[in-house]
Amino acid sequence: MSSTFGTVFRVTTFGESHGRGVGAVVDGCPPRLALSEADIQPQLDRRRPGQSALSTPREESDTVRLLSGVENGLTLGTPIAMFVPNKDQRPEDYSAMSRIPRPSHADWTYEAKYGIRASSGGGRSSARETVGRVAAGAIAEKILRERFGVEIVAWVSAVGSVEAPDLTGNPMTRSDVDAHPTRCPDPAAAERMAAAILAARQASDSTGGIITAVCRNVPAGWGEPVFDKLEARLAQAMLSIPATKGFEIGSGFAGSRLRGSEHNDPFTMKGGRLGTLTNRSGGVQGGISNGEPIVFRVAFKPPATIGKPQSTVDVEGRPVVLEASGRHDPCVVPRAVPIVEAMAALVLVDAALIQNTRA
Repeated sequence: MSSTFGTVFRVTTFGESHGRGVGAVVDGCPPRLALSEADIQPQLDRRRPGQSALSTPREESDTVRLLSGVENGLTLGTPIAMFVPNKDQRPEDYSAMSRIPRPSHADWTYEAKYGIRASSGGGRSSARETVGRVAAGAIAEKILRERFGVEIVAWVSAVGSVEAPDLTGNPMTRSDVDAHPTRCPDPAAAERMAAAILAARQASDSTGGIITAVCRNVPAGWGEPVFDKLEARLAQAMLSIPATKGFEIGSGFAGSRLRGSEHNDPFTMKGGRLGTLTNRSGGVQGGISNGEPIVFRVAFKPPATIGKPQSTVDVEGRPVVLEASGRHDPCVVPRAVPIVEAMAALVLVDAALIQNTRA
């Protein structure tokens, strides 16, 4: 099923960008977990549009409603349905583009696959679909935090050519990340990133970026060998996020330029447990967590919808000049931070529950 993710902790998202609403159904959540809308809403607030001058002006409160699976504040072990209504949808913004496949969008590929596509806002290919992921991820995070002590923190580490220093060893919190609208916790780099995003907006253009994430306190032994390696599941999860174009874990592509003697992670004892002196493996070896922090990066392309005129063709192949309307982010990475955290949580909670079956 193309809209379902997970093996034991399974999430199905639903809804289109300019339909009545979006949401998710979570199956496989353990029973007797204390859960309310208040556990889910904070992450949705971090993802929602209209947060600052750096994001789309679309106004959505993204208020979540729990429809099933919870009684008297506790999960029942049955499917948890969550719904977020769309309040500020404007399908009319897309009427002039209904016969023009937008450059680098999924308009043409969806029509080629299904013979039909949502006429406004990209439908299921829109980042609006990620509301359901973030809601489900908030539940996964609560399980990871309360039952396993796992903490996930992501931040913007690059916007265009502006890069922040390596912060993976810093004990930062989400409050540190949210201190600046760019969600970059390095103040100097954050200001340069904000300037780059605003410059792209003023030029009716867009810019890409990179998000770095650290998953702390993940015990050794999570993840399956061969085809369901932990980093493979993380890569699948991250590359399923709209606008992603790259994933790397640990040393990533830079590690390919090192020799084995430079790259290997020697073992040592850390507080009575086996650990590694370095973490070029990014916390995963042989597809299984090794007890070190899991560190990965996700690359996001520049948003495809821009205000600049673009020469393209319509579905009949006739040349046209497209000037896109609608409300869009000049850079998606500040709002994508909670999405990356959510998808990491969904992978890790699934790995944790699978590992628990071996106990």
